[in-house]
Amino acid sequence: MDNRAGEMEVFVAAAELRSFSAAGRKLHLSPSAVSKLVTRIEDRLGTRLLVRTTRALQLTPEGDTYLARAQAILADIAETERMISSGGEVVPTGRLRVSASVGFGSRCVVPLLPDFLARYPKVQLDFSLTDEVIDLVEQRADIALRSGPLRDSSLKARKILESRRVITASPAYVERHGLPRTPEDLERHNCLLFNFRRGLDTWPFRDPQTGELRRVSVSGNLQANNGPTMRQLCLDGLGLVRLGRFHVQPDLDAGRMVALLEDYNALDIELIHAVFAGHDHLAARIRAFVDFLVERIGREA
Repeated sequence: MDNRAGEMEVFVAAAELRSFSAAGRKLHLSPSAVSKLVTRIEDRLGTRLLVRTTRALQLTPEGDTYLARAQAILADIAETERMISSGGEVVPTGRLRVSASVGFGSRCVVPLLPDFLARYPKVQLDFSLTDEVIDLVEQRADIALRSGPLRDSSLKARKILESRRVITASPAYVERHGLPRTPEDLERHNCLLFNFRRGLDTWPFRDPQTGELRRVSVSGNLQANNGPTMRQLCLDGLGLVRLGRFHVQPDLDAGRMVALLEDYNALDIELIHAVFAGHDHLAARIRAFVDFLVERIGREA
């Protein structure tokens, strides 16, 4: 087995099983043959990928990166062969790793996952929620669903949703504290803030007469790091929140929340993108998931 794809297959088996012996049994090779093939890769790359211990193999940081890319390459090869053997029809299959922000993921994506898996039963979905901006390679993710501006130009992105931000409160809060009529009234209100980014203690407003944008300092007795927490605290009557409408639109429609200062709304948009590594041949499972989100979330939005 002297080709690169074959070497990758051996390395992936050894790395996933954490054992040369187990990889050898899976691939019908001797443990020494597996070890030699892994060493050949390391010699060619000039770096250690696996640390051999008495108990198990451990991946180095370089090995972790190589494993993620090797898994993706082998999956692409298998998919290409399936496409050719089936006369050009590509059936999405294999493991799909998706990372999404807590707010958007839990509110908009999780409810759709059963429908996606029913449509594509050969896909094995690995879905994680985090508000950290992850590295796709380091985290072995195929897709990241990200909010806000895109920074990494080496990645491909497709817009999933744009959602206007809105300030809301619960009817119970309004009954106790009254309605703010102008942005300056917020000085007398409890405004719940995010704790993960500087500058979020000012909220933008647009003058309804001149159209001029300005920012008003706000404060409150609680900070949190995700939209679902903020939404729940608002529903509980603790204070005012400023969130993308996708978080709160059902609550506004049902009367559980009221929108505030809409005449002064800055009309700023929260953008959600699906971000993925760009290749000439995009894996069918990645394309299928992104297309599915555009279809379903775009339609429901």
